[in-house]
Amino acid sequence: MSKHGNMEDLRACVYGAAVGDALGVPYEFRARGAFECTGMASGGAHNQPVGTFSDDTSMLLATCDSLRANSERVDIEDMRERFRAWAFEGVYAVDGVVFDIGGTTSTALHSGVGSSGERSNGNGSLMRIAPLAFTDASDDEIRDVSAITHAHEISMQACVHYVHILRGLLHGDSLSIALAQALAKTGGSPLERASSAASWSREEVRSGGYVLDTLAASIWCLANTKSYAECVIAAVNLGDDTDTTACIAGALAGVVYGFDAIPAEWLEVLRGKDIIERCLFAV
Repeated sequence: MSKHGNMEDLRACVYGAAVGDALGVPYEFRARGAFECTGMASGGAHNQPVGTFSDDTSMLLATCDSLRANSERVDIEDMRERFRAWAFEGVYAVDGVVFDIGGTTSTALHSGVGSSGERSNGNGSLMRIAPLAFTDASDDEIRDVSAITHAHEISMQACVHYVHILRGLLHGDSLSIALAQALAKTGGSPLERASSAASWSREEVRSGGYVLDTLAASIWCLANTKSYAECVIAAVNLGDDTDTTACIAGALAGVVYGFDAIPAEWLEVLRGKDIIERCLFAV
């Protein structure tokens, strides 16, 4: 049985991620300062209806569903097949439409082998790893889940670090304590720099697709805002990889502030809530 959080914590985390993702979808690829997100919108590069989440949440839900189906145990082959079901059949996608999939993820799901190349350190495994925080998955199991698509040491360690941060927050630790304890468990550079992001200026925060940049940006957003809504809006307004930054930051903020802190008007227009509910497991 899990020792981390409860069912409501899991719901807050998953919905926190999904709402952040959907907020960011219309602004993906747009430069910082070229727009201002204040709430849910439609359109953008993917021309999606308002409230539509992307590959980030779909893969997170596939992770969650695999854990649900396997009594919270990590089954790598089952998880991979669920990712493939999403990518190739539209399972876990709103309306069954897959409109955004990263190159590293696509290649890995077609070949069945995660990429270990240094240039394959996008945020495609970090964005889906949060449900493991609610289980007793070991660091090696977290690394294995990352490696389904992203098998480089940096990506795997970033996922381990993020899961430990979430577990600390679930246990009621402050962000600074959760960061310190996660760093003590995962250790050293380059995670040390990302863990220091709370004290950065906004100009220092990068919001592209590199996994350590996304990890740092999500930490910065949580540390420098005072509510769920402020956190995810700040994440989207960093620009570039808006949906993934807000998804990862939103999972953190969901755990910290709880489900009831997610604005009701955003939840109302969020699409795919039936998919989310089917994938949650009893913590």
